[in-house]
Amino acid sequence: MIEPIGNQYVVARPVYSAKAFGEEHKKKQRYHKTFLDHLKVCCSCSSQKAKKIALSLFPIASWLPAYQIKEWLLSDIVSGISTGLVAVLQGLAFALLVTVPPSYGLYAAFFPVLVYFFLGTSKHISVGPFPVLSMMVGAVVVKLSPSESTAALEISNSSMSNDSSTDEYKVIVAATVTVLSGIIQLLMGVLRFGFVVIYLSESLISGFTTAAAVHVLVSQLKFMLQLTVPAYSDPFSIFKVLKSVFTQLEKTNIADLVTSLIILLIVFVVKEMNQRYKAKLPVPIPIELIMTVIATGVSYGFDFENRFDVAVVGDMKRGFHTPMAPDMQIFQDTIVDSFSIAIVGFAVAFSVASVYSLKYDYPIDGNQELIALGLSNILSGSFKGFAGSTALSRSGVQESTGGKTQIAGLLSAIIVLIVILALGFLLEPLQKSVLAALALGNLKGMLMQFTEIRRLWRKDKYDCLIWIMTFIFAIVLGLGLGLAAGVAFQLLTIVFRTQFPKCSTLANVGRSNIYKNKKDYSDMYEPEGVKIFRCPAPIYFANIHFFKQKIIDAVGFNPLRILRKRNKALKKIRKLQKKGLLQMTPKGFICTSDGFKDSDDKLDNNEIEELDQPINTTDLPFQIDWNADLPLNISVPKISLHSLILDFSAVSFLDVSSMRGLKTILKEFIRIDVDVYVVGSDDDFIEKLAQCEFFDDEVKDSIFFLTIHDAVLHILMKKDYSASKLKPTQGKETKFDFTINTNGGLRNRECQVPVETKF
Repeated sequence: MIEPIGNQYVVARPVYSAKAFGEEHKKKQRYHKTFLDHLKVCCSCSSQKAKKIALSLFPIASWLPAYQIKEWLLSDIVSGISTGLVAVLQGLAFALLVTVPPSYGLYAAFFPVLVYFFLGTSKHISVGPFPVLSMMVGAVVVKLSPSESTAALEISNSSMSNDSSTDEYKVIVAATVTVLSGIIQLLMGVLRFGFVVIYLSESLISGFTTAAAVHVLVSQLKFMLQLTVPAYSDPFSIFKVLKSVFTQLEKTNIADLVTSLIILLIVFVVKEMNQRYKAKLPVPIPIELIMTVIATGVSYGFDFENRFDVAVVGDMKRGFHTPMAPDMQIFQDTIVDSFSIAIVGFAVAFSVASVYSLKYDYPIDGNQELIALGLSNILSGSFKGFAGSTALSRSGVQESTGGKTQIAGLLSAIIVLIVILALGFLLEPLQKSVLAALALGNLKGMLMQFTEIRRLWRKDKYDCLIWIMTFIFAIVLGLGLGLAAGVAFQLLTIVFRTQFPKCSTLANVGRSNIYKNKKDYSDMYEPEGVKIFRCPAPIYFANIHFFKQKIIDAVGFNPLRILRKRNKALKKIRKLQKKGLLQMTPKGFICTSDGFKDSDDKLDNNEIEELDQPINTTDLPFQIDWNADLPLNISVPKISLHSLILDFSAVSFLDVSSMRGLKTILKEFIRIDVDVYVVGSDDDFIEKLAQCEFFDDEVKDSIFFLTIHDAVLHILMKKDYSASKLKPTQGKETKFDFTINTNGGLRNRECQVPVETKF
């Protein structure tokens, strides 16, 4: 019964053990579905289910009929044009990261948008080239296509130069990796593996993308300075690139350097203005487009290519290449890298899509996103594009310029298509250093994530450590191995958190039914002779010994040592009693001989096992009080603890190995007359113990109680503590009673159930 009294309430109920509660309140018999039941549901077919599947596979069928032309079309047109212009420039710029000719970046900016228009669930993200993925694909391209590649020579013909054959082979590698990563994403989506993104935490993604931004920065130096830098793809490659750059600084092309620095400065300043005055600006200033137009015009007008020997975009072929079949040998060589690219691409796209779905309140489907991204990459790779996801800056442009749906994305693809078919030649005089500067201009947000370290350190040191280590791994080992090492380290931190949990000893707060860490509050009280221990983590084979040691630290003694000392003392007492040298009086033991000696030689294994058995005094004509004075030189440590309560409310599972360890711990305490109680356990937890034959004559299922307070009241009633003391941690002694008044004080009651508890 619960009775409210103002801002307090009164609860009157019996003290419940788990067994008593189960006997009084019968559980409903529920049918638990088997694997076959789930399989039948999956394989069943109906018109309603078919319609649901069709709508989930083609989300456009859900939102397009509800499209509000008058309210949304103009906004989508403005957003589509703005996003398309940015997509063109980013496609050209990020192609340099893949180490393929810039024109191929336009294909990567066009085909994914078409597929996502029909299959994607987010209304606001802009799919296409993403610098981190471009960098990862570029690392694979560099690894498989050195300048003297035999494979490149095989695909070349007599009319092709060595440079063109090398570029062609790089394009094939990039396209094949893209197709393979798309296949992996598609399979994961079909098999409903969208949950895999949960293993990439926000800290890991932040540290990885920041490291990728540093890689992008270093990789663009050769274009900004126009230096010939060898391609590296092995661990420590970033340091090798820096060494190569610094040893060739005297060969820097001043025109490229000055141009790129001016572009960078202007882009950073205008982007900062866009961010600061975004509430006042109708649309962000398209600074990338403006600078591209100016730089192209200046380069063409002053003939920079011939006068200053700068590197330019060069030939921009109109139209599309014929679709290509992926190279099976490259498939075999790049399966691991492709898997990393698939996971990172999905994680980035899904995280950005989640932000917009929460902001505008619409659902997204992780599995459908995998299918959409997978088919996007397959189509893009088939037409010699490279892997894409979503660029944060490009998606920000699409959303901030008023984009309402993927109609804006479709219009951006049309802008890219126009450039591919008609206007591409206008960009031929554009310097590659300008594209490098534009690529770096998009890294500000990623590099600013360095400021996350301080915030993460204040919130969670483990998350901060994940960020730092993932960043270091990705910098030192490269993006592919760095991501794998970061994920492994992240999983290792989970093991550390559960293997070494922060256990605590609890006590009563404010004389209520609330129990907290006794170190955290001043008005703490604990029943005399009772310890309450809380384990805040699952118990399994790796932490059961840590868990046992923490219990020993909490109670202040090792129960196994006490048990062995008592059994050893019992053997001595039996010898004295058999020889008639020991008598028991109301005042205690009386020994008639002071010269009795017993051997203290080391015991063998059989004798040690004998000392570990339960204490049996049935053959003696008296009971032994182990906390009283014992005869002669028989010494056994005295303990005041009579009850131990284990709070398992945070223990989510227990494996078979730890069951044996836990049972051993319980038996060791029970054998030295310390009652052990387990509270807060779930019913399934207790049922699993029963199924594994955990209970026996010593460890019984009656030790489980619903709450800590139930166990405490049961102990007090069992020990008949009507006159017991409640020992404050400050050293004062106060009577501990069974009920709590509405004013928070304690008062005496008879030891009976049901016990009324008032708050």
